[in-house]
Amino acid sequence: MNTPVRIDLKDPSSFPSRRVEAWKYTDLRKFLRESPAPSPEGVVAPGGPFAALGGAELAFVNGRCEGFPGIVAEGENVVRLRFVSTGEGTGHEARVTIDVKAGASLVLLESYEGLAPAYVSNVELEITVGEGASLTRVILAEDSEDAIGLSQAHIALAHGATLHQAAFSAGGKLQRTETRVEHPGHGAFVRLDGAYILSGARHADFTSIVDHGGPDGRTSQLTKGVVRDAARGVFQGKIIVERGADGTDARMGHHALILGERAEIDAKPELIIYADDVQCAHGNTVGNLDQNALFYMQQRGIPLEEARALLTEAFLMEVVDRIEHDGAKEVVRAWLTDRL
Repeated sequence: MNTPVRIDLKDPSSFPSRRVEAWKYTDLRKFLRESPAPSPEGVVAPGGPFAALGGAELAFVNGRCEGFPGIVAEGENVVRLRFVSTGEGTGHEARVTIDVKAGASLVLLESYEGLAPAYVSNVELEITVGEGASLTRVILAEDSEDAIGLSQAHIALAHGATLHQAAFSAGGKLQRTETRVEHPGHGAFVRLDGAYILSGARHADFTSIVDHGGPDGRTSQLTKGVVRDAARGVFQGKIIVERGADGTDARMGHHALILGERAEIDAKPELIIYADDVQCAHGNTVGNLDQNALFYMQQRGIPLEEARALLTEAFLMEVVDRIEHDGAKEVVRAWLTDRL
C-alpha cells in the first residue's frame, strides 16, 4: 500500500503541499505554514449528532480524552466517538486505536464537531477487524468554515471480515477524510461510501485506498457530492488489486452536482490491477440538475428552489439508503436535509 503522509502539527516540514501528488487538490501548506499554538483543555456536555442512538460515548475535546486506553470490541458494541474542537486559533491532534476481535461487531458512530473558529484538528485512527468480525463506521464531519480538519484512518481486515463505512461531510476551510484499507480477500467485504454537501468557500476531500492483497475479495464504493457558491469538492479513490488477488470484485463510482458558477469538483478515480480473472469497474460523472425534471416539477406547481432541493435530496439519498444501521440512517438523512 502507498505510504501515507504522516502529519505532525509540531513539525511544519510534514505539512504537504500540492507538489505531493496525493495532496494535489488539498494544499495544506497553502493555509498552514507554521505550527499552531497548542489547544487548551476543554470540556463539552455529552451529546453530539448521534446522542439519541445510545451506546458508549468517548469524547476527544481538543485532542484529549482522559484515561482513554483504546477501544476493544468483543461481542456486539455501539460506540459514539466524538472529536470536538473548541480551541480558537489553536491546533490539536488525537491518536485512536480500535481492535474489533474475531467474530465481534462494532457500530462506530463518529462525529467531527467544530465549536470554535480557526482551529487545526488532526486525527489518526488505527483499526483492526478480526476474522469474521464486522465494523460499521458512520461519520458526520462539519468543521468551522475557517478551520482545518484532517482525519486519516488505517483499517486492516482479516479473512471473512466486513467493513461498512459511510462518511458525510459539510466541509471546512480545508477538510480531508482519508481512509486506507488493507483488504485480505478470502471472503472479506468492504463497502466504502460517502457524500459531501458544500456551500460558501468550504472544501472537502474524500481520499481512499483499498488494497486487495488476496483472492476472492469484494469492494463496493459509492461517493456523491453537491457543491454550491465557491465551494470545492475533491474525490480521490484508488483500488489496487495485487498479484495473486484473483477473483476480486471491485466497483467504484463518484457522481457530483455543481450548482454554482464558481464551484469546483476535482475527481481522480483509479484502478490498478496486477491480477487476472477479476471484475473491476469505476465511473465518474459531474454535471448539473436535470433541467427537464426541474421544468416538469415547476409545471406542477412546485417552486423552483423547492424543486432544486427535492432533486438534490433524491440525488444524495442513494448513499444514505446504503447505511444498514436504521438509527444512523435516519440521523444522517435529517443532517443532510438540514443542509440542502
